[in-house]
Order: sequence, then structure tokens, then C-alpha cells
Amino acid sequence: MRNIILFDDKVARENLLPMTFTRPVADMRFGITTIREKWEAMLLGRYSYLATDYLSVKYPATINKEDNIFIAGNICPNGELIEVINAMEVGCAIVSAKGLIAYRGTLKNFLAQEFKTTTMIAETPCAINMLYDIFVGNHDALIEDFNRITSGRESQPLSESNTLIGDPAMLFVEEGAVVEGAILNVKKGPIYIGKNAEVMEGCCLRGPIAFCDHAVANMGAKIYGATTLGPYCKVGGEVNNVVMIGYSNKAHDGFLGNAVIGEWCNIGGGSVASNLKNDYTEIKLWNYPAHRFLRTGLQFCGLIMGDHSKAGVNTMFNTATVLGVGVNIHGSGFPRNFVASFSESSAAGYTDVPLAKFFDIARRAMARRDVQLTDADIAIFQSIHSIADNYK
Repeated sequence: MRNIILFDDKVARENLLPMTFTRPVADMRFGITTIREKWEAMLLGRYSYLATDYLSVKYPATINKEDNIFIAGNICPNGELIEVINAMEVGCAIVSAKGLIAYRGTLKNFLAQEFKTTTMIAETPCAINMLYDIFVGNHDALIEDFNRITSGRESQPLSESNTLIGDPAMLFVEEGAVVEGAILNVKKGPIYIGKNAEVMEGCCLRGPIAFCDHAVANMGAKIYGATTLGPYCKVGGEVNNVVMIGYSNKAHDGFLGNAVIGEWCNIGGGSVASNLKNDYTEIKLWNYPAHRFLRTGLQFCGLIMGDHSKAGVNTMFNTATVLGVGVNIHGSGFPRNFVASFSESSAAGYTDVPLAKFFDIARRAMARRDVQLTDADIAIFQSIHSIADNYK
């Protein structure tokens, strides 16, 4: 079996912070699945990650002495790329105008960028290079995943208590999912309801939308595409073009749009995150490697929220706010447009969150989903905490 290693492109990883503080790039959810899951579905092999050093305690690389296939973890597969990789010989690299896509050979030659031959592909594959690429590209990624996942399969029947607008083939309900008393519009894109997910009464869904396993939409939720709710996420209120990676809650009223939410986040009831400036000008977003706000070319951009961050009730977020890992926002007024990891807001300003307090909160939050904070997780957060000042 081929040994396939998804490596973190250094530039992409830095630009995708804070999401990549806690996971390899290929572990990002994009569409219905993660990038790694897309590759696993299309290219048979044994997979592992080649990530930044401190992540290796949880995401170790499995490396053969002579023959490995290294693939950039921010690149999404397609049929043409799979064909080129399948034909790749030892010592060959595949590149595009934006850099290395794949290499077959030894770790030593990969790290030294010593390739016997190089194949240039004219069209750069779909890739996540910036934070906003995640929600901007989610429409197409979701449709591609839907077509692949549902091909040749039969959906569970939709209860007669619901109203379906559009082609029934554009709706897929997995086993164990519960959908009652909802309006589902698939004219603009498909709707995927994962295993044991639940859509409660009064919900209005307009595709493309993906509910991953055990995701929940509370009563009366209004969800626009292109939105992905990762495993065990819970949403309420109004949501538009949001990607929630997993295990996070925005369970109550309030608006969230054009946003990326990490794992184990909680957004309190009545919270609102702006995604459009009052003067309709181009949005600037905090960029970690640049240590400043950079132009995005976008008119719409909302909240970027790193893992284990929280927002109290009635929190108001300005357009394009970035929260790092382990941030706790509460109190009146707007928080800053960038809040560094392990920070807590209060009426007196911002204070550091001690690791002991962070771990205590994380353990309680994760226990609600019967998940434990592991020693590997602790080591990762300790490493992130030690470098947090470098990214302020």
C-alpha cells in the first residue's frame, strides 16, 4: 500500500492561523469533509501528516525509507491530479505556478527539494491558502463532496412533516438523522444531513448546506448556504456561509455570516458578528505572519474563531474579527478586531488566561461530548501558549 504523507505548506499554514495552531492544514473541514478525507476517498493509501514539530505528538508522520508520496495538505484532489500522481515515478515532483503539489521519494530529498524530474501542471488545483478561502470556496467544495458521497446511494426518506422545494435528488439524509417540520430549499444547492443529525421544527434551510454526523439545528434556525456544520455542532438563529469545524455551538438567536469557527467554541445567545462594513469598503483581516491587517479583496467577511474560544451573551463583533486559541470574550462593547490566543476580555481590558484555567474550562466543555483532553492535547496547547507572544 502506498505511503501518503500530507505535508503542511509553510506559507499556507502561517496564513491559516489561528486554525492551524491546533491541527495540520489537511485536517481543515472544507465542504462536507476534511481535506484528508477527500484524499482518502480518491487515492488509496496509508495516510499520515508531516506537520510543525509540536503537532507531531498528536499527528505523527509514518515515513518509509525509500518510497513515500508527499502531498501538500492545503490542496484538494481532483480527477486530473489523481491521474498525474498515480503515474508519478520515484524522484518525480509535481508543481504548479504556486509551488510544490506532490513528490514521490525519500524524506531527505523532499526536505532538500532535490527532484530528478519535475512535472508542471497548467491549472492550479483548488487550494486553501488564506482563512477566507474556507468560506469563499465552501460552495463548490460542498457540492463536489455531496456528489461524491451520495453517488450510487439511496437517501433515507424525508418525513411528510417537512416541505422540500426543488429536486429530491439534491437532498440526502443519512441513517439515524431526524428532520421534522422544516423547510428545505435545494434549488440553489444540495442539502446533506449526516448520521444522527437533527433538524428541529421550524428550521428554514437553503442549500448548499451540510450537517455532519450528530450536528443539530435548533427550532426556528435560518441557515443559508454555503454552510457546513461539523460533527456535533449546534446552531440556532441566523447563519449564512459559515464553516464550523466541529464540536462548537452557536445555539441561540443572533447572526453569524461568512465565518470560520474552530472546535470547542461557544457563542452566547444574542451574539451578533458583522460581516459587512457600513461604508461597503474592502475588508482587511488580521494576518498572523504579517502581524497586521491585510486587504482581502472581499466585501463580506465575518468572525474567525480559533479552537476553545468563547463569547458571552449579547457579544457584538465588528466585521472581520479574528480570535486566537483559548480566547474568552465577555462584557459590553466591541472586542478588538484581533484578540491574541489565551486572552480574556473584561471591563478593565484584556488579561492573559493562565493555562491551568484554560485546561479546567476545556475539560468541562469536552466532557459534555464525552471527549477527554489528552496528554497530547495538553502538550500542544502548552506549545501554543509558549509561542503566543510571537503572534501579537
